[in-house]
Amino acid sequence: MPSSLHQRADGYLISTDPARLDLDVIHDFLANDSYWARKMPRELLDRAIRNSLNFGLYAPDGRQAGFARVVTDRATFTWLCDVFVLPEFRGKGLSKWLMECVWAHPDLQGQRRHLLATLDAHTLYTQFGFSPLAEPERFLEIRFSNPYGVPTSH
Repeated sequence: MPSSLHQRADGYLISTDPARLDLDVIHDFLANDSYWARKMPRELLDRAIRNSLNFGLYAPDGRQAGFARVVTDRATFTWLCDVFVLPEFRGKGLSKWLMECVWAHPDLQGQRRHLLATLDAHTLYTQFGFSPLAEPERFLEIRFSNPYGVPTSH
């Protein structure tokens, strides 16, 4: 698949080119600072990225500033996950711009369903049409409470 590229006037860039991704930065944030992928093994992240449509957000100096991963069949369904903007780059409207670029991607148009899960970013995602499940009784899950072997406390 060809990569897409978006650039803002202030020099920030979003690209779907997997070769640009700084996997060390992405893994460090997800495994150490996120609530949803804490302790995720690096090899698992590498495999997830290989099998996803990825959006890297880059600072004007080229450093990884954020990331979003989309799991999709590129026809009917998309699951948005692993979205973050590093703390030093927050407050610049980058998360909203990242979502604009994700949802403008040609492979994500005309699909039947887009899903995501969030603990604290409802305000961001409702701007893009997300709402609570209309029929939650239709959705089932198998949930593994400790998939990465994180010690639990009682």
